[in-house]
Amino acid sequence: MKLSTYAYAICMVLLTWNTASAQSKPILIEYWAAHNPASVTIVDHSAWDDILQKYTQTTDAGLNLFDYANIATDDKIQLEDYLDLLSSVTVTELNLDEQRAYWTNAYNAITVNLVIDAYPVSSIRKVNSFFGFGPWNDELFEVEGMMLSLNNIEHGILRPIWNDPRIHYSVNCASFGCPNLANRAWTAANMEAMLDEGARNFINSEYGVQKIKGNGVKVSSIYRWFKVDFGSDDASIIAHIRRYADEDLHKELAAVTRIDGHGYDWTLNEIKKD
Repeated sequence: MKLSTYAYAICMVLLTWNTASAQSKPILIEYWAAHNPASVTIVDHSAWDDILQKYTQTTDAGLNLFDYANIATDDKIQLEDYLDLLSSVTVTELNLDEQRAYWTNAYNAITVNLVIDAYPVSSIRKVNSFFGFGPWNDELFEVEGMMLSLNNIEHGILRPIWNDPRIHYSVNCASFGCPNLANRAWTAANMEAMLDEGARNFINSEYGVQKIKGNGVKVSSIYRWFKVDFGSDDASIIAHIRRYADEDLHKELAAVTRIDGHGYDWTLNEIKKD
């Protein structure tokens, strides 16, 4: 287990060195494939839900921002207690639906907690980093005796186990260019609806589909970094985007046959007070 985790970490260093790889394939950490289909255990995410509802604000453009600057001491303690609760869970004894909600909430809560600890900071890429590589390879979270990084959770657990491109609309990297930080906790019950909602919100935002010119479209760098998850070619990515496009955008995409550009905004997704 240690060797596979070490090898995985090396791969993730290379991934982060280039910000992300155009064909970055998920690498399963085998230990976390275990689950119990018969389990009826439900993990309590209410503390995280409370924090999200209290400190997340949706702009007129549909972007969810978090009030990192003004989190109360009691709420910061609540967030840390919630992460401690997650650390105490025997995840491999949960069913797959509960596991998916668990890992998604864990990723987002760890990220928010990191930014709060580092605040004020203009971008998550400056957290725990001298070179702008960010905190993604830092082992920050212990569960079942294993220390995990954010990259471990996303690329070693969520992506390879569920093999669903909508995962990229559920985990949030605390940036404007990232799909929204959901303003409520993920659960086994709301997962499907929230994944589709996240896809629609992002694709129809200025950060998802960024510019259409002729038969070309500029889109988020997510579709380049994780191209393999969306079908590995332009046609598959465009088909995915069309699936979640609203009526107006769908019409604009009618003539699009290629992706001719990518962009990403690493600015911190914070609420700024006037």
